[in-house]
Amino acid sequence: MASGHMEALVGYPGKLTLRVVLTCVMAATGGLIFGYDHGVSGGVTSMDSFLKEFFPSVYEQESTMKASTDSYCKFNSQILTLFTSSLYLTALVAGLVASSITRLMGRRATMIIGGIFFVLGALLNGLATGLWMLIVGRMLLGFGIGCANQSVPIYVSEMAPYKYRGGLNICFQLSITIGIFIANLFNYYFAHILDGQGWRLSLGLGAVPAVIFVVGSICLPDSPNSLVERDRLEEARKELQKLRGTTEVDAELNDIVAASEASKKVAHPWRTLRERKYRPQLIFAICIPFFQQFTGLNVITFYAPILFRSIGFGSTASLMSAVIIGSFKPISTLISILVVDKFGRRSLFLEGGAQMLICQITMAIAIAVAFGTSGNPGTLPKWYASVVVGVICVYVSGYAWSWGPLGWLVPSEIFPLEIRPAAQSVTVCVNMISTFIVAQFFTTMLCHMKFGLFIFFGCFVVIMTIFIYKLLPETKGIPIEEMTMVWQKHPIWSKFLDSNKSVQISNQDSKC
Repeated sequence: MASGHMEALVGYPGKLTLRVVLTCVMAATGGLIFGYDHGVSGGVTSMDSFLKEFFPSVYEQESTMKASTDSYCKFNSQILTLFTSSLYLTALVAGLVASSITRLMGRRATMIIGGIFFVLGALLNGLATGLWMLIVGRMLLGFGIGCANQSVPIYVSEMAPYKYRGGLNICFQLSITIGIFIANLFNYYFAHILDGQGWRLSLGLGAVPAVIFVVGSICLPDSPNSLVERDRLEEARKELQKLRGTTEVDAELNDIVAASEASKKVAHPWRTLRERKYRPQLIFAICIPFFQQFTGLNVITFYAPILFRSIGFGSTASLMSAVIIGSFKPISTLISILVVDKFGRRSLFLEGGAQMLICQITMAIAIAVAFGTSGNPGTLPKWYASVVVGVICVYVSGYAWSWGPLGWLVPSEIFPLEIRPAAQSVTVCVNMISTFIVAQFFTTMLCHMKFGLFIFFGCFVVIMTIFIYKLLPETKGIPIEEMTMVWQKHPIWSKFLDSNKSVQISNQDSKC
């Protein structure tokens, strides 16, 4: 281990090969299924034909609450939001189960299983004739998302050379944003076709990216870390040589083997995760996904069409506004891919937080001026509505090059191999619980908090930005198996490691 460790500090040999790029990009298409579902549900629930068929009471309420009444409360229905949020509960369960599958069968197997679940869920939703079919379909989608989100970030982080790990890992978030954009586009075009049955196409076509993901995952190789973990050392060596474009892979392979040996000594990874020496990783596994959802971005993603319709846009105009906003996400995420390994994770987190906070304050003021607390906007000028859309676009851009991609990147790269599947499951579960809470209670919060909802999320942005500034060490350019060094150098987290070392030394002395 010592020689491998010293060489790793200098840097593993190798280059960015075509094989690495193709495997990471293919694996990252798992984000398409997550993003597509993220984007499609909000648009579908703003379509009159869909509401008439499955949520007639919501349709009647929305129809009678025109400009003369409280726009904040038009879509306040717990049953309607359950349609959007139900899959996050099953995704939570799937994330826990996926940890064991990932550890025993490898990352690729978990990705394939997740894709199959998503195909079935999308088809069931597209063919739904009753509310139960919608809910069961959403639950299947949740199982698919839980498996994909647990396995893909780990897989990409393990396959990528450490110098390019940030950019390649963010391809997962780029796929999510592309999926959201495509969903918004489909919602806009399908809203008024097939005699109002266009929502079936919107929901059912989610099976297409899922099929691509399944087929692609079958063709992917297992990661060297996963192969070593399952005692397939020679296969791991050959795969590492192909990935790095060199035969000089001993230093990196030795570190992977050492990490795997440490991992095998851990019989109960969930219990091990709670040990003091892993406290920094556990805190970030919980806090980063929680804060990611409480930026308020998913409120915009889920309910952009409903939000815009509530503030005076027509049905088609609200869907078009969602398309415009959706187009900013992949562009901004692409910027993050280009700069994350140059400027680092911390600088993007901090800049994105400041940008989102300014936009949230601006949005709160703009909507407060237009609506007040009554929720009656009267006639909203087009230029005013355009300003609201513009501010939201700037806000979305700030998220899309900071908390969006880094919320998946940082947790996937900081966990040691022995706790990696369990810790990633914690990240997915916290993400899904937080997403469920935001999705389920957003319309109620909008109804009661009104424009203050943006201030509510703005307070979280302040807290999370301070959290990153004080506690997150920079992880760019550090080999994934050598990440311990960032905690050793940190003024706060080093105390947890030092304490662990002193316990080990005292134990050794007592044995002597």
